[in-house]
Amino acid sequence: MKGADGRENWNAEYKRMRRIWTLRNNRTELMMLGVLLFGCILMSVISQTFFTKGNLLNICSQQSTTALMAIGMTMVIITGGIDLSVGTLLGFSGMLAAIELQNSGNIFKAILIAYGLALVIGLINGYLIGYMKLPAFIVTLGTQKVCQSMNYVVTDGSSASKFPEAFGFIGKGKLIGDIPFYLVMIIILYIIFSLVMTKVKYGRFLYATGSNEEASRLSGIKTKKVIMITYVISAFMAATAGLVMISRLMACDPTYGNGAEMDVIAAVVIGGTFMSGGKGTLWGTAIGVFIVGVLRNSLNLLGVNTFWQGTAIGVVIILAVLAEQLSHKKKG
Repeated sequence: MKGADGRENWNAEYKRMRRIWTLRNNRTELMMLGVLLFGCILMSVISQTFFTKGNLLNICSQQSTTALMAIGMTMVIITGGIDLSVGTLLGFSGMLAAIELQNSGNIFKAILIAYGLALVIGLINGYLIGYMKLPAFIVTLGTQKVCQSMNYVVTDGSSASKFPEAFGFIGKGKLIGDIPFYLVMIIILYIIFSLVMTKVKYGRFLYATGSNEEASRLSGIKTKKVIMITYVISAFMAATAGLVMISRLMACDPTYGNGAEMDVIAAVVIGGTFMSGGKGTLWGTAIGVFIVGVLRNSLNLLGVNTFWQGTAIGVVIILAVLAEQLSHKKKG
């Protein structure tokens, strides 16, 4: 009996310590969740339009591409890197797919072209950063400019349209009632990659590489390979976002995706991923995506000049980074 009581007490104490550790480890994410809930409640009081089904679906639609790119960006930043090429890669991969759709109407081939470009850019970024040890900021800034320039070279500044109607299902199709197909796809991708990051060996190596790359390498982890895979995933998510965007709009312009990486980075940082690497969760990133979306939507509903939206998001980013630093100090 005493042995059984001892085991019960030990289990109870273990569960209590586990809860405390979880709360401390997810402090920033939980704080941002509180900010999101407070913002939603406040806007529901101020504006009767905010909590309508149409407006909530509008927020999801506007943030769909950001949400997709944020998956890869979260993983990249966890390694201690950054990927500035996702915005223009979204635009360039989407444009190449759009040209194929316009010329031949072959949906499969168009998707294959988009992901083929993503694979090339991801491998270039991953090799130069992981194997050649070049700064991620410089490498991805370079590939950003290459994609942006080549987009205009290929199109001569022209847009593309007149896609097959079937292609529109990706961005505008409905599955159950008014639930969009892309929203279900995003949820599934977040679940899959969350499991990859927490249950698969690659995920453990990802966090280890971001925490201390040299120590991870010495312990036997192939950190160069981990980094390369991560940048390929980021590129694939950008191409997926590009396909969703051109499917939703049924057109593509060379300007699509320009500057989109800023909203993606903002969502990831606001969601609690450390810019120094080693910490981050996709559920936190999802919160960050919604905070950015709700903030933009709220400013529009309140009639605030669009020029002020960047300022508001910038302030939120600074506050999120400040919360991260304060969290570090308290742990220290």
